Amino acid sequence: MSDEHGVDALHADRVRFTRGRRLIIDDVDCTVPGSSVGALLGPNGAGKSTLLHLVAGVERADAGTARLGVRDLAALRRRDRARVIALAEQEVQDVPGLRVAEVVALGRTPYLGAFAGPGDLDRAVVRRCLEDADLVELADREYDTLSGGERQRVNLARALAQEPELLLLDEPTNHLDVRAQLTMLGLLRELAHGGLTVLAALHDLSLAAGYADHVIVLASGRVVAAGEPRRVLTPGLIRDVWGVEAQVLEHPSTGRPLIAYSEVSGVQAPDRTDDRAAGRTGGRPGARVGERVDEQA
Repeated sequence: MSDEHGVDALHADRVRFTRGRRLIIDDVDCTVPGSSVGALLGPNGAGKSTLLHLVAGVERADAGTARLGVRDLAALRRRDRARVIALAEQEVQDVPGLRVAEVVALGRTPYLGAFAGPGDLDRAVVRRCLEDADLVELADREYDTLSGGERQRVNLARALAQEPELLLLDEPTNHLDVRAQLTMLGLLRELAHGGLTVLAALHDLSLAAGYADHVIVLASGRVVAAGEPRRVLTPGLIRDVWGVEAQVLEHPSTGRPLIAYSEVSGVQAPDRTDDRAAGRTGGRPGARVGERVDEQA
């Protein structure tokens, strides 16, 4: 349930979600160890953002549970959940006319009384989060005037201001230049090593391999592999899930996996129709390659 330092892990158990008549998340089982950076990977439409929303309580699952340690996250009161989980989304719509510092201060809302303003502790947390996200010089700018990359950093700082135990991020490197991407992921790894559990949806496999401690690969709403990046991100899996040929190299400086793409594969990435059909042939719904990877270790 917890790591060696007592930090709770995230567990999703048989989570299922439909929208209309469409099955979006199909009996997902996955775990993110405490004090680690987890990367949620998969092609467009795999269900990454939806799964983050289910864990965060933005959407309610049709079945299954998401737990942090032994705590059922869906059972927490809204204010309590906001003190435990923070979700940094790609776009934020609830901040018209607000300056950057004011947006970040919204992260302190779960700690304030109904009519109370921020106190000294709240202002100190906001200052620290502005510094961590390299936003001090932008603190007085209006959020609406920022670039996409700058907004991403503000969204992260707002989430950090909640002082959560679990940080969820939806494409946090989107719109960022290379330096900002590396800075963002380096910060997440530093925060995780300090006791925060992180799960980020990412598209860049090399960034995930370079910074994540644990990866979860989704395809058609199912977990198809999970574990350490080096063991999960193989050429065969990349071909099967993303439909491209790739070599997995070793980074000359860090020794971590580095993904080099060569060409589009003749194998078509799985779609939901094929996935349902496979389930009818006798395969266990929700079965995942990650289970076999772990058993073969």
